[in-house]
Amino acid sequence: MIKINLLPHREEKRKQKKSAFVALMALSAVIGVLLVIAVGGYNARRIAIQEQRNGALSAAIVELDKKIVEIASLKQEIEALKARQQAVEDLQGERNQPVYLLDELVKQTPQGVYLKSFKQEGQRVSVSGFAQSQERVAELLRNIAGNSPWLERPDLTEVRAATLAQSKTGKKVVEFTLNLHIKRQREKEEALKPGQKPAADATAAPGSPAPAKAAP
Repeated sequence: MIKINLLPHREEKRKQKKSAFVALMALSAVIGVLLVIAVGGYNARRIAIQEQRNGALSAAIVELDKKIVEIASLKQEIEALKARQQAVEDLQGERNQPVYLLDELVKQTPQGVYLKSFKQEGQRVSVSGFAQSQERVAELLRNIAGNSPWLERPDLTEVRAATLAQSKTGKKVVEFTLNLHIKRQREKEEALKPGQKPAADATAAPGSPAPAKAAP
């Protein structure tokens, strides 16, 4: 016996396919929403972690800035203390300067030169005296410039012919005035360090007298 299905089977298949498509779309939408939520949560977590790191770095930078300011102030205090210590050492060293000055003038003054006066103002000393000739004055300048560990930079400011008041024969001599500088203790120690050469003096080079001013 032959059986014939008269039901609209094509319509039923279409409905089934449509239902399956709708279900697939809904599942895709749910999966998409879940993926968006998961990715957003992951990104939010990463952002929160990065913000914490940035906050920690900012706090560390602030602390380092404070330490830098403290170090700078400490350096200023150290420099101020060094300057005070150097000033005290210079004052202590200057107590003996008159002794060094007199001792060096005695050592470096050649025969035929008579010193009549000197005046010290700080590190600068003005010396005046008489000499038998200008060669004796030049020798005094060379001795001060090249041989003295305490005296430096001799500068002949005046030289002229003069007659000694106590001379019965009226013998002519050379009257001179020169300026020189006395070194501080630390300057002398620095000059004596090995490997250092004394700087050449611009006003009076060793071995040659400074230019003299002729007396009117």
